[in-house]
Amino acid sequence: MANTQKRNYRNNKYRVNKIDSRNIAKNSADSSRKKSASKSGAKPKAKVRVNEKTRTDSATKARISTSAGVRSKKRKSEKNQIPYRVIPLGGMKEIGKNCTLIECNNEILIIDCGFAFPEYEMFGIDIVIPDFTYLKQNMEKVKGLIITHGHEDHIGGVPYLLKEINVPVYAAPLAMGMIDHKLEESGLSCERHVIHAGDVFRAGSFKIEAVQTNHSIADSLAYSIKFPGGHVFHTGDFKIDYSPIDGKVIDLNRFSQLGNEGIDLMLCDSTNVMRKGYTPSEAVVRKSIDDIFSNTEQRIIIATFSSNVHRIRYFMEASVRHNRRIAVSGRSMENVLSLARELGYLDNIPESVFVKISDIKNIPDRNLTIITTGSQGEPMSALTRMAYDNHKSVKLKKNDVVVFSSSPIPGNEKGVSQVVNQLYEKGVDVVLASAMDVHVSGHASSEELKLIHTLLRPKFFIPAHGEYRHLIEHSRLAQSLGQPSNHIFVLSNGDSLEVKGRTAHVVREFTSGEDVMVDGSGIGDVGSAVLKDRKSLSMSGLITIAVALDSGTGSLMAVPELRTRGFVYAAEHQDLLNEAINIVYNTIGKCTEENALDESSLSRAIKSDMKSYIYKKTKRNPVIIPIILYV
Repeated sequence: MANTQKRNYRNNKYRVNKIDSRNIAKNSADSSRKKSASKSGAKPKAKVRVNEKTRTDSATKARISTSAGVRSKKRKSEKNQIPYRVIPLGGMKEIGKNCTLIECNNEILIIDCGFAFPEYEMFGIDIVIPDFTYLKQNMEKVKGLIITHGHEDHIGGVPYLLKEINVPVYAAPLAMGMIDHKLEESGLSCERHVIHAGDVFRAGSFKIEAVQTNHSIADSLAYSIKFPGGHVFHTGDFKIDYSPIDGKVIDLNRFSQLGNEGIDLMLCDSTNVMRKGYTPSEAVVRKSIDDIFSNTEQRIIIATFSSNVHRIRYFMEASVRHNRRIAVSGRSMENVLSLARELGYLDNIPESVFVKISDIKNIPDRNLTIITTGSQGEPMSALTRMAYDNHKSVKLKKNDVVVFSSSPIPGNEKGVSQVVNQLYEKGVDVVLASAMDVHVSGHASSEELKLIHTLLRPKFFIPAHGEYRHLIEHSRLAQSLGQPSNHIFVLSNGDSLEVKGRTAHVVREFTSGEDVMVDGSGIGDVGSAVLKDRKSLSMSGLITIAVALDSGTGSLMAVPELRTRGFVYAAEHQDLLNEAINIVYNTIGKCTEENALDESSLSRAIKSDMKSYIYKKTKRNPVIIPIILYV
């Protein structure tokens, strides 16, 4: 408001001065003419009446001429605008594997590089990463990778990227420490740059400013990115928290200043756009945790994300206040807390309160807190192993208090539910985020998003980080604030938004935005065909049929051997299997008559006949694999 008043004041002052100077010049000219006429003895000329229509026509022509000049300058200015493109490789229409490229003047900047957890029917898949084909094809253009924060969906793909291309990495201390650990495990290294909120740095022609935000992990950043083509702002994952545990409040003042400077394009977190109002502060969790510690004499076992360092620190502070020792369980939890201690995030927690998880037997229940992984029901996590009595150091007791300080990530609901039910069977008291404020989201709700849009006022807008419904609702929210619908772009992974000055358009499927599946050490070698077979195997099992033929005559050398896995229990269905072998005999006889005993033809015939027979008898479709041996 103050800036607007100043601009209006300057404009009014300019108009007043301009009018005064014209009057002064006119009066001066009239005075000169009078003096000149007086000296020469001539009478002053009578004023000539100007035709009003002539005056109006002249003014109109002047305005048209001026307007045409402005339009000409504008066209010339737009012609000189440098085009750029924004390409999401992940994070659009999904939660996970966030990765976005900005390309201008043959230079590419990467924002985040994460992974996604596999969907329910991705049998055997460990993680899903973006397709780096475009980056590999243009690796000489890549100037840097900037990281918004240290969650896996933003940094989990970094080792896989660095295996393909060499790129400098810019990240805040906690995120960089977590990346270092990943690279160490993979035997990789990179050019690393540790940055902090407020830092301004360059990657090629990109001038980047890190801006403080709040999220559910320390050192979360938004980025202002200026380059020859324009000014892009990326919010990263964020919420507005006026009382964060670390005291670092989101820098809304800088958001406003950047908005006044002018932002051409904004990418903004959409995860909680469908939640009305505001996301609660972490201070809400503090009160709930205090209540639990004050009213519990049993062991307290807290499951949360290992990356949520500030919340874990508060659990530890509450434990110290209530004279409890602290044990940590879960490899990722141990690694992150070790890093947090190195970086000084846990300086106020004395070393003496920690106890090894293997030594907790000698500590009274009322004096013990266990902080563990497993809040998402992961099969191999520490909490899941506790629930199923597979943890070598922790045996759950009746009335133990287990706190889930998280909400299930979409897709993990079933796993969490199974663990919770198992805990109930053991008589454990379970505290869920749905019943008590032991967790708050790290993402902005609708009113917070409105504030960010109002502060930044971008020319163009891309809703990001969300499923399709989130992106659509976020685009509607932007329209409700006055953003033109043709300035809002809902993209898919692999699309490209091409921007030049005041114009922008989408190129669909500009590059591959497909999922790349990681299975063990295999990267991208499992596709839809393999997943289809795995699904079939999981649903109906497998039948193998081994046939040995004389390589000279084509006659059978032995009885066909049929084996099943996951189809039927052989001992109880011998009649079915014997009849299946007879089907194989018939198929071989038919192929012999047709002189079609080559491996391909015979294998295809056995598979077809066997499939028809099995479905007719059982209404199942197992995977059938004929094995033809020529002796």
